[in-house]
This record gives sequence, C-alpha cells and structure tokens, in this order.
Amino acid sequence: MPSASSSALVWFRRDLRCDDHAALSHALACYDRVHCVFVFDTEILDALPSRTDRRVEFILRSVEELDAALDDLSRRTGGGGSGLRVRHGRADEEVPRLAAQLGVSAVLTHRDYEPAARARDQRVAERLSELGIEFTDFKDQVIFERDEVLTQAGQPFSVFTPYKNAWLRRLRAEDVAAWPVAERASALAAKPPEEGIPSLTALGFRQTNLADLRMPTGMSGGRALFEEFMDRMPSYRQARDFPGVKGVSYLSTHLRFGTVSIRQLVNYAWHQGGEGGETWLSELIWREFYQMILWHHPRVVAQAFKPEFDEVRWVEDPAGFAAWCEGRTGYPIVDAALRQLNQTGYMHNRLRMIAASFLTKDLGIDWRLGERYFAQHLNDFDLAANNGGWQWAASTGCDAQPYFRIFNPVTQSERFDAEGKFIRRYVPELANVPPRFIHAPWRMGPDEARRCGVTIGANYPVPIVDHALAREATLARFAAVRPER
Repeated sequence: MPSASSSALVWFRRDLRCDDHAALSHALACYDRVHCVFVFDTEILDALPSRTDRRVEFILRSVEELDAALDDLSRRTGGGGSGLRVRHGRADEEVPRLAAQLGVSAVLTHRDYEPAARARDQRVAERLSELGIEFTDFKDQVIFERDEVLTQAGQPFSVFTPYKNAWLRRLRAEDVAAWPVAERASALAAKPPEEGIPSLTALGFRQTNLADLRMPTGMSGGRALFEEFMDRMPSYRQARDFPGVKGVSYLSTHLRFGTVSIRQLVNYAWHQGGEGGETWLSELIWREFYQMILWHHPRVVAQAFKPEFDEVRWVEDPAGFAAWCEGRTGYPIVDAALRQLNQTGYMHNRLRMIAASFLTKDLGIDWRLGERYFAQHLNDFDLAANNGGWQWAASTGCDAQPYFRIFNPVTQSERFDAEGKFIRRYVPELANVPPRFIHAPWRMGPDEARRCGVTIGANYPVPIVDHALAREATLARFAAVRPER
C-alpha cells in the first residue's frame, strides 16, 4: 500500500478526458498527490507521412481542453489548481524521466492492445522498475478485454456472432459503472505555471482544415455529439447505411482518442434497447471483437488471419491504385467515398466496405495497400478496427465476407445513395446528372451527357475496370488458393 505522503503520475494516452477514468480514479484514491502527463510521442509523430495531419490537431485541441478541465476540477474540489504536464519526445524516455524528477511511487495508465504500444509499455515498465517505480495499467478503452470473453473450450472466438452473444451474456451493470474522479480531485497536483502546451508549429505540424470542417474536439465535442445522437439512436438501424443521411453517431474519432467513455456509451445503448440501441451496441461490440483478435493474433497486422489467403496472387497495378486513392475510378460511389476521405479524414462505414471491396475485388489489389492508405488519412484510424474491416472486405480475415460475395459498386450505389445526393456533394462534375444515370454515367447517350455537361473520358473518367470481368477474375484468384467445396 502506498504511504499517505506518496505521489503518482497518471499517463494519459487514448483517454483524453477527466471523467470516468480508471487510472485517474485509482490514483486519486490511493495517493496523496497525483500528477498528470501527456506525451506527444515522436516515435509516432515522426512516422506520419504528412506534416498536415488532422489527428495531431484533434489531439492538441483535446489536450488543451483536458489541461483546463483538470485545473478547474482541482479548484472546484478545494485544491490549488492542477493541469496536464505535456512533453514532446519519445514516450519511453519522457515518462520515466518525469516520474524520476517528480519522485513518484508509481505510474498509472490504461492498457493498449496494439503490438507496438505493448512493446513501448514494456520498455517503460522496465525503465521504471530500474528506478524503483511501479508501473500499473488498467482496462479502459473496452468493456471486455484479452481473455475475458472466450469460447466454452477456453479459446478466442474467430466469428463475431458467437462472440457477441457471449459478450452480451457476460455484461453486468458493474461492467459499465463509471469510475469516480471528481470527489477526490483535490489530490490533483499543481503543475509549474511556466509549463505550457506546445503549439502545432512547435510540434512540427501545420494547421489543417479541422476548423473549417467544424469537427468538434475534446470532451465537450464528444459530449455534444453523443447528446445529439441520443435523439437519433432509435432510427439508427434504418438510417446507418445511407451516407447522404445523418444516421450515424460520428463518435468514432472520440472513441479512438478517449474523449468519450466507452462505458457511458455502452451503458446508454444497453438500456435504451430497441432496434436502434441494439444495433448500435452491436457496432460497439464489433470494435471490441477486433481488439480481441489483434490481442490474440498480432500477426494480422501484416498477414491474413486465414493463412491460406496469404497465397492469393494480388494484382500489381500502381496506376489503378493511384486512381482509387484519388477518387477517379469512373465509379461515382467509389470516387465520392475516396474524395470524402481525402477532403475530411472521414468515410462513412458503408462506403468503407464499398471502397475496400472495389480495391480488392474489382482491381484485385492487395488489401494491405488500402489498409495503409486508410491508416494515413482516417481521423479515427484504429489499427484493430481498420485491419479487421479490410480483412473482412478482402475475405482474408476472421468472420470475413466470403470471397464469392463481391459488392457490385453500381447496385450498392443505387441502393444506398439512390438519388445521388452524396455523390453530387463530392463529385461535383456529376451534379447535373439525373438519378437514373448518376450511378453509372457512362451509360448516358451523347445528347444526355451534353445536357449534363459531362464528357466521359474528359471531365469524368471512363470506368477503369469492367465489374463483371473483374468479378470472374476474383473468383478465379481465390479459388486458386481455396477451391470451392
């Protein structure tokens, strides 16, 4: 047990909030003084391909809000003020260094399930141990982790529906109970007044279009989005697949960086019930399913979950991949999806499936290239979910879409953007194309095309692949490694 005069350091990472925070709650309950730190980890930042990255700006704005919230929380509970100590460097060096400087007894944080993060935390734990400082981590970003939901044989699940059913059978009120923070916040330690938060420029990055996108950041942004979604949750099941409709929660980036509590979201959806609440809860369970898969099978970062599909002979087509990335495939729904991603850092979930299917099944390009592109551009990039989604679409993963089920981009477009509302927003050159041609504009006759101001092959591309032929090639590609039985 720590002594009454002991102190601790809480290391914030994917948990940028000061409410329902397991590590902070434990620290405040067990230690006389609690310091807080966030590290802009150069090991991560230096690997980013662009110095204009919305995620860095989102984190910075969220860190600024967290710093002010910690100070306010301390003062409201009788403390002398607090705040977030912010460092810019390698986390495995900065955290042990600060812990030693502060003379703390322990460092507390939340568990991460990604292989690189696990290796980093091991290095931190070893360095702290050499200093005689305890390292403790807690579960926070999921309801159930690691081995907490297993088959009756004691093995990890590899199919979602049985996992979901077992997950729901295990769920109890205590699993979604909030961790108390405010009532003990007077123990928050003050930070030196000269310690500020670095600017985006000081971090080596440039301002993005985050403000223009009106993307809410921090705890207040996550709270506002969730409260707004509560009114729409009952219709979530019916509305969620239509990118031109405000049907989803838009909370994925906040979940990624922990500006909202997963316990709060699950608790609300669980008690809300109905088709909307149950469907949204199922989506939150998908998130945990992929975290579980990554924990038990870290090889999926670079390999197919089903090893036989590592033998698939993907097409090497740099020009086709570039056209996909830039949204000029000639298939409007695919092009709109990629342009949305490039302009905003967001892509609707239905469009992620369509875009991924097109890359892997129509163009025959390795899913890892698409996964990497999403990783570079998605505001809500999460390794487990991104990898799981791509392997599902490519039919190489656990619980994958069978390889013989191949999305037709035209019929998907007709079904989920019937009037072309979404397409027209992101592919403005097709703005005047009538609904009957918006999904396949190459089918217009010359007179119709002229009236719409569209010249296929000039101001809008000719389709870069024939879907029917591509489908046959995909069936043959997969049958070569796994013949149909």
